[in-house]
Amino acid sequence: MSTSTLVACDLDRTLIYSKNALWLTGADKDAPSLIVAEVYDGAPLSYMTRAAEELLVSVKAAATFVPVTTRTQAQYERVQLPGPVPEYAVASNGGVLLHNGVPDAAWHTELSAKMAAACAPLESIEAHLSNPEFAPWILRLRRAEDLFVYAIIDRESMPDSFVAELHQVCADAGWSVSIQGRKLYCVPLPINKTDTLAEVGRRTGSDTVIAAGDSLLDQGMLQSADLAFRPLHGELHDAGYLASHLRLTSVRGVLAGEEILRSILAELA
Repeated sequence: MSTSTLVACDLDRTLIYSKNALWLTGADKDAPSLIVAEVYDGAPLSYMTRAAEELLVSVKAAATFVPVTTRTQAQYERVQLPGPVPEYAVASNGGVLLHNGVPDAAWHTELSAKMAAACAPLESIEAHLSNPEFAPWILRLRRAEDLFVYAIIDRESMPDSFVAELHQVCADAGWSVSIQGRKLYCVPLPINKTDTLAEVGRRTGSDTVIAAGDSLLDQGMLQSADLAFRPLHGELHDAGYLASHLRLTSVRGVLAGEEILRSILAELA
């Protein structure tokens, strides 16, 4: 494949991993060498293997690398990936398109118009999630870039009936729902990784897209790619998501991130 290939990678639990998501099950002496990929409040928060660090530098040299994350811009900027800073990055699940680190105003205007036309306002979803009856499992409610909402949840206490009802409420409002670890996301349908990545492809003139991700919010991006990868963990794995152009890793956790990069680099050779 040529350098007109665009490589789009989700970050959390695809490229970088918190200590609780490493899944290092072997003997400690056999654990891979890790590097810190994110510091928060003065302490390390996310990691990748040293081999993954070297592989990502090589991927960046061979293709247009685009981080694609549900993190807000501020949360994304905490992540220290190796190699040059990407020209384009997708933050806030597609709600923010960064070009050389600056949010693209034209993209924001386009998304705002789509949401105004097709989606219930953010405040209505916030009001639903703020119901005092949900307090046992909605521990904290946050607004991301005034675009979508997410909650820190107690999954053990959260009943299936609540999730089913929330899916219906959001569907009626033109929103989607995704649950990742201890976070529950409610996102307007026009805000998605797929459309924003397609815009990056249009701007860069890329003729091939390789994508990797682990969550339901990544599914559209993986489906629209020419070649896609997912690890043996995450929402997509739990849902049994498969496709003819989709490849699965042989391991899970931080070593899956390394395997994905090694496989992508082999495609770019």
